[in-house]
Amino acid sequence: MSADGTGGSPLAQPLRLPSAGRSAAYFGLFLLGGVVALAGTLVQAAWFPGGLLLALAGEAGLFVGGAYALGSRGGAVAPVIGWIISVIMLISTRPEGDYLFGPGGSSYLFLLGGILLAVICATLAPGVRSGGRTGGSSARLGK
Repeated sequence: MSADGTGGSPLAQPLRLPSAGRSAAYFGLFLLGGVVALAGTLVQAAWFPGGLLLALAGEAGLFVGGAYALGSRGGAVAPVIGWIISVIMLISTRPEGDYLFGPGGSSYLFLLGGILLAVICATLAPGVRSGGRTGGSSARLGK
């Protein structure tokens, strides 16, 4: 039996639009992903080894926290999209020649490490499991 009481698989159910509160939460996580990208850009360049680790830890915390807060992988994907869009905008140079990413190795480590963390967190984030519950649901019949 699926989560909504019908007899089919949760994957076979029709898609429904998220509620207004859930949509606002996704949008807030999207914006927060952009803020974390900007803060990480500034922190990783300021204090090299510690700042890079702090920026990546903040990014991973946002992605995993968003997934746990909303109970779906969408909670991790929304800040990932915000982070990626912000980083792409921060990488590009302006006509005045200003940019936030320096040519050093820490910038490349931040970009590659951030992309790797985004993929890992969005893939392994807790999603809706069988039975409609989130988290570690068990498939045993005795439970």
